[in-house]
Amino acid sequence: MAAIETGIAKSVRILEKMSQPPEPYELAIQVEPADIDELGHVNNVTYLRWVQDVAVAHWKAVAPAADQAKLLWIVLRHEIDYKHPAYLGDQIIARTWVGAASRIRFERHTELLRASGRLLLAKARTLWCSIDVRTGKPTGVSEEVRACFSVGSSAV
Repeated sequence: MAAIETGIAKSVRILEKMSQPPEPYELAIQVEPADIDELGHVNNVTYLRWVQDVAVAHWKAVAPAADQAKLLWIVLRHEIDYKHPAYLGDQIIARTWVGAASRIRFERHTELLRASGRLLLAKARTLWCSIDVRTGKPTGVSEEVRACFSVGSSAV
């Protein structure tokens, strides 16, 4: 009986967590000379690298160690809107959060801001797919993992 109650309590906690807005994860980034292109601003490919860097940092900071050991993530799709350029010496804040999540796909949102004034430089939407570290094939994630990152489920 106690095991059933514990399971129900765990399910309630997971559902409560999924109904709350996701807390954005932030990562500070310094623009380096290698990030600058021939136009004198940060290259578009660098913005994309930052999108991936903050996603990986968020996963490592929040996901349970057991899930980190058995899951990897691959990108299915990136959409990025460039709003303003970044320049050498700028401090960047990369903010990310997960939106909808299905069993194997997570929709992740990212904003790249200039730290001084928090001007939006770029925003991205990425679809990620979880894969089994051993097989390299798509695999589902637990409700607990979805609750750590997402506001709900959807056909993403």
